[in-house]
Formats: sequence, structure tokens, C-alpha cells
Amino acid sequence: MLRNLLQEEVVLATGCTEPVAVALCAAKSRETLGVEPETIEVKLSKNVFKNAMGVGIPGTGMIGLPIAVAIGVVAGESARGLEVLNVEREEVEHSKRWLTDHSEAVRIGVKDMCDKLYIECQCSAVGHSSRVVISGRHNHFSLVEKDDNCILNDSCESVAMSNCVDDAALSVKTVYDYATTAPIDELRFILDTVRYNKAASVEGMKGYGLNTGKILMESAGNDVVHQVVARTVSASDARMDGCTLPVYSNSGSGNQGIACTLPVYEYAQAKGCSEDALIRALVLSHLMSIYVKKGIGRLSALCGLVNASIGVTSAITYLHGGSYEQVGYAIKNLINTIAGMVCDGAKPSCALKMSTGLYSAFVSAQLACNDRVVDVTDGLSERDVDHSIRNLGRLGHDGMNETDEMVLDIMTHKQK
Repeated sequence: MLRNLLQEEVVLATGCTEPVAVALCAAKSRETLGVEPETIEVKLSKNVFKNAMGVGIPGTGMIGLPIAVAIGVVAGESARGLEVLNVEREEVEHSKRWLTDHSEAVRIGVKDMCDKLYIECQCSAVGHSSRVVISGRHNHFSLVEKDDNCILNDSCESVAMSNCVDDAALSVKTVYDYATTAPIDELRFILDTVRYNKAASVEGMKGYGLNTGKILMESAGNDVVHQVVARTVSASDARMDGCTLPVYSNSGSGNQGIACTLPVYEYAQAKGCSEDALIRALVLSHLMSIYVKKGIGRLSALCGLVNASIGVTSAITYLHGGSYEQVGYAIKNLINTIAGMVCDGAKPSCALKMSTGLYSAFVSAQLACNDRVVDVTDGLSERDVDHSIRNLGRLGHDGMNETDEMVLDIMTHKQK
């Protein structure tokens, strides 16, 4: 059921998904407690902590976790899921005042020996306490307790990535065949990603973060690829700098959702492709990224724009009229280009990494459409494209664990 997989992994989110998930956990813990907490203790995996340190929180003009926790406690509704930070302006101001008055009551730290995606929030007041854990997925409550009484316990590891499709059933061929042959009406829902992510792109051109997209567009001229990259990364500029507009995420990441959507849409528009071709290319981009991400894991020291760019290069190759074999060439070319891109946390400069991944996606597709592919003796590449993807997954899931530790150590011990 690849359609179900897409609908489960491509969802709306407001703000960077790590602080959003922390706010969601805080909201659920406050709801479970039933009263305003007097103390709040948040424990996070290293990956979540790293990804939430330097990113803008929507509508606040602030960065980091304390304000995300405050909004979750003061105004958050857990039923809103990954749109929990989408609150009214007066609620944001109320949350800021609450944080000023309760700053010493909020404690945030790192938890060792836990899942890579792990968030725990314990709220206490008037002799009662609640504890909520999110793990595996950004919106999956794996534990809910009040006064040590278990309300929910669902810690199944299979939720780390969607399990509505058996991993063994996924391959480049099954993804390609579904995207290119499924009834078009079954796939048409993917156009929703364009409307929301395009709005973030337009907003980003007004000036957010490093102004990466805006500056690139000023020098783009008539270069289609340059224009496509500029319009795409402007959405990341906006999102990572606290824009309040929601975007469609992919595999728990708004940046991955932006990257899988906008370059495909913008390139199809520039080349005059039909709506049917656009729909199929978008499905190919999103679904291929999901497939690659399954091997890497939800959070990793490997930047998620690597798997997103693999989705993009597959879609661009398809829009060029490339064959299944040429899509495989493009994937292997890209794996051998940016496989070492490290995630050093979510922040405005993620737009720069997005531009690197997208430019590489276009180069890889261009070579593939000319039947040029990296040799099987090169790096992570093997003759079989799925084996090459599995090698990338091993690198991201297991091989870069020490890198994760080092990145966090550097980020938390910078000279002031």
C-alpha cells in the first residue's frame, strides 16, 4: 500500500519538527497532569537536542527549546499533532510571559542510552506528576503516565519508520513502477504539497535567515536550474527562521518535504510538463526519499537532504524522459556525490545544504540521461542500485554514530 505510506509520511507541520515534537510532548504532559505545572523536566536524545538548539520557533522571534516548551504548556493542544505550534499571536505573547516567570522551573537536558528520536516530558504540580514519552516518530506517544499509573504504553520499535509497507517489498523498481503506472487519480493528492510549500517559498523571498534563496535569485538570470534552486531554498530560509506557514514534511522533516516537492514542481513548470507528469514525478521524488530514509533511520548524523536529493534526482531524470535504468544511474551518481554530508543541527543555514544537494541532483540526473554512471568500484556504489542504497543506509544508521557524538560535543562547547 504505497499510497498509504505516502500519506503517512508526507504530512503538514508548522516549524522544525524537533522543537515541534518537544512542544507536542509538553502539551500532552500538561493535559495529562490536568493543571498548570509548577516544574517541567524535559529529557531528549542527542539527535533531538542537536536539531532543536538553533532553529527559529514560528511566530516568536526566538530560537531554541524553552519557548517551544512554553507554547506547548500554555497554548498547545496535542490533538493538533505536528501543527501544535500553530497558535494565535496573543497565545505566543502569553507563552513568552509565562516563560519569563517560570524560566527556573523548566529544565532541559540530554538522556543517554535511548532511541535516536526520544523526547520525555515530566510535569509536576500540587503533589501530582505526569510523564509523556515520544519516540520512534515525531508524533508517536509511546508512554503516557500520571502519578506512576500507566495510561498508554506503545513502545513498539516498528513505528520508527512507517510499517504500512513491508521493507522487503520496497525497492527502486517498486517505487518507480508505482509512481509511473498507478492510476493518476490515486496520486493526485500529492499536489497539495505544492500549494503549501510554494507559499513558504514566496514568503522566504521576502527575507529570512541568510536570504539564501533571495540572493541566489538575484543572480539566476535565465538559468532554469539556478532559479529552481533559489525558489526551493527560500522556503527553507523561511521555515528555519521561524516562519509561521506550515509545510508538507517528508519522513518527519519539513526541509526534506520542501526539497522533495519544490524543485520537481518548479522544473516541471519551466519545462512545460503536463500535470500528469508533474504528479508522477512528485510521487517518485517523495516515495524514493522515504525508501532511502528507511535504511538510514528517522534521525541520523547523515543530513536528511541526502535522501531527499535522491528523490529529486530520480524525479528530474523521469521528467527528462529517462528510463528506469537511468533513474538508477542518477541515484548511484548522487550517492557518490554527497553521501558524507553531516547533520550539525537544524538552523537557518540548512538552506545552504539544500542548495548543495539540489545542484548535485541536477548534475547526477544530467549524467544519467547521457548514460553515464559511477563505476561499481567507486565508493558506496555497487552494480545493483538497491545494494548501493543499503550501503548508504549502513553509513547513516551505524557508521556515523561517533560523528553524532562529536558534532553534539562541538555544538555544546563552543567558545562564547
